[in-house]
Amino acid sequence: MSKTSNINRVDGFAKVTGSATYSAEYKTAGVVYACLVGSTIAKGRIKTIDTKKAEWAPGVLAVITHLNVDKPSGYQKAKDKRNFGQPLQIFKDNSILYYDQPIALVIADTFERMRYAASLIKADYLKEEHSTELHKAADKERKIDTDKGNDYHRGEQDGYKNAEVILETEYTIPTEVHNPMELANIIAKWEGNKPILYTKSQGVEGTRRSVAGVFDVPVEDVEVHAEYIGGAFGMGLHTWPYEIAALIGAKKLNRPVKLVLHREQMFTNVGFRPYTIQKMGLGATKDGKLTGLTHEAVAMTSSYEDFMEGTVNMSRFIYDCPNVSTRYRIVPLDTCTPIWMRGPGEATGSFALESAMDELAYKLNLDPIEFRKRNYAEKDQEQNKPWSSKFLLECYEAGMERIGWKNRKNEPGSVKEGNWLVGYGMGTGTFGCYRSPTSVKAKFLANGDLVLQCSVNDMGPGTATMMTAIGAEVIGLPSENVIIEMGKSGLPKGPTQGGSATTSSVGSAVHDACNLLLNKIIEVGSKNPALKGIAITDLTFENGSVFSKKDKSKSVTLTALLRSNKLEDFEVENLSKAAEEAKKYSIYSFSVHFVKVLVNPNLGKIRLAHVVSCADIGTVISQKTSAGQMFGGAVGGIGMGLMEALEIDHRFGRPINNNFADYHVPVNADIEKQEVFFINKKDPISNPMGTKGLGETALVGMAPAIANAVFNATGKRVRDLPITLDKIIETVKV
Repeated sequence: MSKTSNINRVDGFAKVTGSATYSAEYKTAGVVYACLVGSTIAKGRIKTIDTKKAEWAPGVLAVITHLNVDKPSGYQKAKDKRNFGQPLQIFKDNSILYYDQPIALVIADTFERMRYAASLIKADYLKEEHSTELHKAADKERKIDTDKGNDYHRGEQDGYKNAEVILETEYTIPTEVHNPMELANIIAKWEGNKPILYTKSQGVEGTRRSVAGVFDVPVEDVEVHAEYIGGAFGMGLHTWPYEIAALIGAKKLNRPVKLVLHREQMFTNVGFRPYTIQKMGLGATKDGKLTGLTHEAVAMTSSYEDFMEGTVNMSRFIYDCPNVSTRYRIVPLDTCTPIWMRGPGEATGSFALESAMDELAYKLNLDPIEFRKRNYAEKDQEQNKPWSSKFLLECYEAGMERIGWKNRKNEPGSVKEGNWLVGYGMGTGTFGCYRSPTSVKAKFLANGDLVLQCSVNDMGPGTATMMTAIGAEVIGLPSENVIIEMGKSGLPKGPTQGGSATTSSVGSAVHDACNLLLNKIIEVGSKNPALKGIAITDLTFENGSVFSKKDKSKSVTLTALLRSNKLEDFEVENLSKAAEEAKKYSIYSFSVHFVKVLVNPNLGKIRLAHVVSCADIGTVISQKTSAGQMFGGAVGGIGMGLMEALEIDHRFGRPINNNFADYHVPVNADIEKQEVFFINKKDPISNPMGTKGLGETALVGMAPAIANAVFNATGKRVRDLPITLDKIIETVKV
């Protein structure tokens, strides 16, 4: 993609000038304002709820609770709970399943009146004993009875126990919250029995299906707009109760209803990365060859829905090891259901695996990268398949050079810069490459513009830019002549924006549709008198004309073809799917994060002096947006490693740092120097462009890289994230 790999973001101007319209910004005639009132207990039942003062307040149009709700007809039907569906049926009864669960919807004619009326609602509860602490509920752990939830064993079960050198240890990851800048929001309205949503969703088609199920209407009658998203990181992978509540209110009043969650509700009502406890058992020979690996994870879910993610999956294949066992268990707690968060599962699992690999390398007196090289997997042993491509060794070498790995010493605390202890660490990341069936319509207009249409949306990674780059490259156009229409229903069906699969899925569909479009134009051109007698194989299209490869004077313009055939444009729509050949290979992206830290032994302060991230993602379609993804993913991993944790007051089951002042995320001042780069070698199997996913693996492996660097600097191994100063200051090795 050399001609277009460095184009600017095609939506950049709209975003920086404010002309990009996000879902809560649509101008809708007659719109009224709504908010949700949340429960003040974590478990029990509503005994009484007093809404009279709110109902009598100025401008109030409706107050909806379980006592007066018109329950959607789909509440009585079984639904697919993990396909954007929402098993928590809002206002269905008086049950309270978690703190801040919505118990009332207040709708008023102005925002201010709505907020005031909401403050007047009072509820009394029949409290029940709640459970929000994973460590104290371990006796409730259970296996998920699905194929994905099954235990995995290769070779001897728990074979690490028979090794010459053994490591057994435990790691914890706290609850982390997505916290995008844009709050969760929706404008909901009805036209007859047809729901219309302007909503913050990562999947237009998924939202359509779940809303259709709740309200028992045909999927085709659900209209969804989600053209622009101000960050999501996974919270938009569900249809949440607030969206259903807004639709209930809009239907009751027969008016458009706007509902925007406030920041505190973003911590309680739209999912989070689940609190997870992991146990690692590693065994190796004295010369550093892995002989056994066991990875066990226990993670929280909600009391009303089973949620799991791929926490232990990476351990099954990333290293060459004959005996591997993995187990995953869930514990139901009285919270909202967790949801996938960037690098879902793998980011959590890599912290345990890559920290344990570092610990075992130290025990063996081996350089951590040398240890990984000795256990490099030449094929995917889990699936017993060859890799489609794998350039992880190149990532190691390039990253070592850039971070200055030669300056690292194996003995912790042995390198200093002034009064600061210096540490170097690294962590490997990976994520599967997926390709969903995707439809794209390509239209070539008489004015020379190419229009590409797909219902997929762009939550920030640069999907529109990617589509533009591929379309321009295939057709042979300047990128300025490509028009993208996306992010709403009624367009050809695209996939959910998530799982690092968008470029592979949508990009392939663009590639295929544009090639079909070229073939159609050339086929029509071959029948034009100007090209009479020239074989279709001798024709090509470039710069708006079909012409002979041998004699460019024999040509016909696109405009002339359209006029002579009485057409307004050339148009094709195509469903693109993965090739059967791809099933013979294991297709993964790989990344390596390197970190140099400076630690003040007296204050426990950690400075990120240098961060280097390298990825093997196949062909790089857009250098600028790919670099942006890698920078952003690494920053997310830095937050995971050093700052982020949702603190719960377990006496009440409620969060206590549910704001941006107390829930810390990285800012520019936290990272002194950051570099990203790519191997940029085409994958011959993954898709027509040779790309592999980036969004998730950009984060996976960063947290352990930091933990490993802190150990190298201080001799203190922190196994419970985040790594805050209180965890290193008292026991730091000086």
